[in-house]
Amino acid sequence: MSAESDPGWKGDAHPRQEGPVDLRLAGPALAAWATAVLVLDVPLAWSLGVAGVCLVGGVALLRVGSGRCRAPVAAVLLCVAASAVSAGLHGADVRRGPVPEVARRFGTVTAEVELTADPWLSRPRVRGDRAAPVGVLARGEVRRVGEAEGVGGGEGAGGGEGAGALTRSPVLLVVDADVPAPGVRGAAPDARTAWLRLLPSTRLRLTGRLAPPTTPGDRTAAVLRVRDWPPPEIAAGPTAPQRLAGRLRAGLREATEELPSDARALLPGLVVGDTSRITPELDDAFKATDLAHTLAVSGSNLTILLALLIGPPGMAGLAERRGVAPFLGLSLRTTAMLAGALTVAFVIVCRPDPSVLRAAACGAVALLALATGRRRSLVPALATAVLLLVLYDPWLARSYGFVLSVVATGALLLLAPRWSEALLRRGVPARLAEGLAAAAAAQAACAPVVAVLSARVSLVAVPCNLLVELAVAPATVLGFAALGAAPVSMPLAKALAWCASWPAGWIATVARTGAAQPGAGVDWPGSWPGALLLAAVTVALVLLGRRLIRHPWWCGALALLLLLVVVRPAPLTRAVTGWPPPNWRFAMCDVGQGDATVLSAGPGTAVVVDAGPDPAPVDRCLRELGITRIPLLVLTHFHADHVGGLSGVLRGRSVAAIETTPFAEPPDQAESVRREAATHHIPLTTAAAGEERRVGPLTWRVLWPQPDAPASPDGPNDASITLLVHTAGLRLLLLGDLEPPAQQQLLHTPEASDLSRVDVLKVAHHGSAYQDPALLHLAAPRVALISCGTGNPYGHPAPSTITALRSTGATVLRTDRDGALALTGSGGPHGGMKVMRD
Repeated sequence: MSAESDPGWKGDAHPRQEGPVDLRLAGPALAAWATAVLVLDVPLAWSLGVAGVCLVGGVALLRVGSGRCRAPVAAVLLCVAASAVSAGLHGADVRRGPVPEVARRFGTVTAEVELTADPWLSRPRVRGDRAAPVGVLARGEVRRVGEAEGVGGGEGAGGGEGAGALTRSPVLLVVDADVPAPGVRGAAPDARTAWLRLLPSTRLRLTGRLAPPTTPGDRTAAVLRVRDWPPPEIAAGPTAPQRLAGRLRAGLREATEELPSDARALLPGLVVGDTSRITPELDDAFKATDLAHTLAVSGSNLTILLALLIGPPGMAGLAERRGVAPFLGLSLRTTAMLAGALTVAFVIVCRPDPSVLRAAACGAVALLALATGRRRSLVPALATAVLLLVLYDPWLARSYGFVLSVVATGALLLLAPRWSEALLRRGVPARLAEGLAAAAAAQAACAPVVAVLSARVSLVAVPCNLLVELAVAPATVLGFAALGAAPVSMPLAKALAWCASWPAGWIATVARTGAAQPGAGVDWPGSWPGALLLAAVTVALVLLGRRLIRHPWWCGALALLLLLVVVRPAPLTRAVTGWPPPNWRFAMCDVGQGDATVLSAGPGTAVVVDAGPDPAPVDRCLRELGITRIPLLVLTHFHADHVGGLSGVLRGRSVAAIETTPFAEPPDQAESVRREAATHHIPLTTAAAGEERRVGPLTWRVLWPQPDAPASPDGPNDASITLLVHTAGLRLLLLGDLEPPAQQQLLHTPEASDLSRVDVLKVAHHGSAYQDPALLHLAAPRVALISCGTGNPYGHPAPSTITALRSTGATVLRTDRDGALALTGSGGPHGGMKVMRD
């Protein structure tokens, strides 16, 4: 049958006529990409040698070779040669100069640094019982450097203007919280804010200590930790394009200032990639649902704007084309010029760094798809974009963002149309088929790379991406409209931002809801062998799916099974896993090196004592236990391993009150708790010895701290709230992190007589060696529970403590080996108390 007699034939000139996929440029592009990955770390002489051999081989093959493979093989060899030269020169440029040499000696220098990207805040981290202070990180390029001798107070430590050697070395700036910002006198409270407002291309004159990069193999010659003396200074302001971009971005931030918290944080990220307001909690939700791509500047941002200009797919070159341009009567040539101008404006506003250039290139490929509707020419276009970008900036070859962009675009070009057609043939509505095929193809292609980054595979990524698809375009368009209107009319910009807040809020809601599901993801090996394994599993599932799609009943049954795995209804989970056990009374969550315990006060209701060091584990534990209402959250003291996970306890739950110790140390953690409580409008109360409370079947009395107790020698630990709890005839003693001095004083209080022969002891301070033997023998618990992290550096629990507990007849269980623990049954001499493990 001839092509013309084929019912699907539209004619050679038709813009939507398809043909075989053209993969001729794919081989050279992939070869150049792989070469850049391998050559960046090798000596320049080796890379030039590889380039020479490939160049000679390619030219010789073109001149004397024959056969069909002559041109493709020659193209691969020539592209490998070009990539080897580019990667070798770029790699050598990072490794040479005085900066790497001084970094190997951990020397202190005075330097003039040009910022190459927006500064950002480091993520809060808990180290032991302390929270590492949140500092400012920034990418920069050292332009002038000189070693500083005797820095610390002598005049001239910073060196004179123009002193030092000229260089161009990329560095990572680390700015601690006590370092004043340029132009801000002293370490003012808003110093971090001032640092975050610095624009790329700003030149700073500062003093700091160089160290080798923490991640070998990336585009960083050294890490430069900035010192507070002499104070950093601004040597030169940002360039005009960066000032313009800064004003526009600041206008968008001002326009979104009064929006609800999620939309306020999310909208600048959706529009221009400004994630400065994204909280760690919201960021984790987007990562858990594989929606993090919406927070980064990507080709889709540009594609949406250009689609608004030129109209629906496949109609850009037709007389009946649609969009803003034909509505205004603009010719094709004028429309093309406007599209180019819009692309340039996009690059300027979103900052002309390599990631934005990558997004513009990928957006141009998608634009070509919209303009022509022909896939046959799109794969060569994508390959050309990859080849040029890798030659221009070989470091992109090692960028996970670059990998994800290319892989996702390739999946949308090659897999999605075929999957969409298969769904259409089986009666799926066109819009649903296109959206489902696109989301599934992108997820299937990107999942192995994401698994390397997060060591986790999301089971909710496809439905979450489908649910946000319709909201991304209006949020982006309205956000860009607010961005453009802000310099002209702030009221109009605020009105547009308010309209954009609805789809932006929907996107955040989908991310939070998806991440909150108990089975939102499964752990996976975070390595390239793990990625290959996931790719093999994905291929197997695709092949199986091709057979199953012919059987709708099987598809429905598997979809229902997947839904049950993700949602994990409590009755079903309990029947399958036995966790949580029915009628549990007390649970100790496995939160790593920290404390989080739960006292049942009825169905879905519990009193929670401490929150652990991280929001995710305690949130997961409470979800598994089915806790939605918390009449009281007790924070025994303000060490980070007890309060760092506070936001996880508050996530999606009703908390009536928070009770804390009166000893507000460390002050930064105490202030963090007060700030979090104020944000959620939760009252704070202070515990006092003798206080008694009841919630349902649960009663408890506060034993410590005593109001007249002397200043504790161990600070926050000896100020821990200590509770004696009664539930279902069981007596539980929760000691917080009390050290021996406070434990000994507790034995001399009027309540000491109530401490004998308890059923359960929550061992103090993660089972450390610092325990009072008299208290352990008086309590003589039937069960001793210890909360500690696997492989923690403190040696918790101490062997001496375990021995002392067992000598009293106690059964000792610990979360690092036994996981989460739950207590069931009742107390008394003949009680049927049981401890269940997760």
